[in-house]
Order: sequence, then structure tokens, then C-alpha cells
Amino acid sequence: MLKLTDTGAHITLQGQSTPSGDGLFWFGSALLIGAIGVAMAMSLLPERWAIGALGLLIVGSFIFNRQRQQLKKQTASLIRGGTLDVQVGAFTHTALGKQNRIVIAAGDQIEIRGEELVIVDANHQQKCQVSGFDSTKEAQVMQAVLQGQQFGKRNANIKMQSN
Repeated sequence: MLKLTDTGAHITLQGQSTPSGDGLFWFGSALLIGAIGVAMAMSLLPERWAIGALGLLIVGSFIFNRQRQQLKKQTASLIRGGTLDVQVGAFTHTALGKQNRIVIAAGDQIEIRGEELVIVDANHQQKCQVSGFDSTKEAQVMQAVLQGQQFGKRNANIKMQSN
């Protein structure tokens, strides 16, 4: 659903925003169990074995944090559902109780591919992909607002019905 406002547009996306990362949950659970195992190993095993177990736990924690940061970057750049408040040069995505503000830099390109809006940075890396629009018109309106085009009464389609 699209609503034009004085400052831009408000768009409700039809896609589903689903939290992901079940693999990270299980890996984090394994790290917790490993931490308990290391605590027990430090009291039961010789010092060298306990230090080795602690080293494995530290390496596991490093890998977990690295994977979590990569997943965070991926999910932030794929927008499928929720609501968008679009203004000139930026938009705010609200889904699952979280808000994420994305600012369009001067060198970024805004492209429409099918019914998706893709934002590519100056290095030709995909910055953001928005899907879940009702129609291509909504993606075009979002692109126009982000680029600073103004909508007035002459752009509005008015349908009248008589009973």
C-alpha cells in the first residue's frame, strides 16, 4: 500500500519479514555447552589439556562472532516486508519491531529490476534490495522520492465512481 505524504511516501510491503539464523542459534548453544565443558576441564584435566580446551573455545567464539556479523550485513540489505518511510535521500525500514535507516550516498545508483528496487553503491556493490511491492508503480515512486522528485496534484490519478 502506498501513501504519499508531504515529506515523501509511506509504503507497506507485502512480503514476509522472517528472522533468520537458526544455524547461529545452534552454534551459539554449542559454544555455551563448550564453555561449561571448559570450566569442568579446568578442574578435572591436566593444565595443558585445559588450556587447549580454552583455546578451542576462544577460536569458536571468534568464528561465531564473525558469522553473526556477516549474517547481520546480509539481512540488513534484503528487505522483503514491513513498512518503509521514504524521504529524499533516505528511507527507514520498520519490521518485527526494529527500525533500520538507510541513507543514499551521492554516488549510489537506484535501479528497478522487475518489481524490486536495488541500490548499488559507487563500487558497484549491492547496498540494499527491496522487494514485496504491490506493483512496479510503488517501486518507481520510491525511486523518484529517493532521487528528490516532487509529486503534486498533476501526478495523481483520480478515479471517480457514481452510484
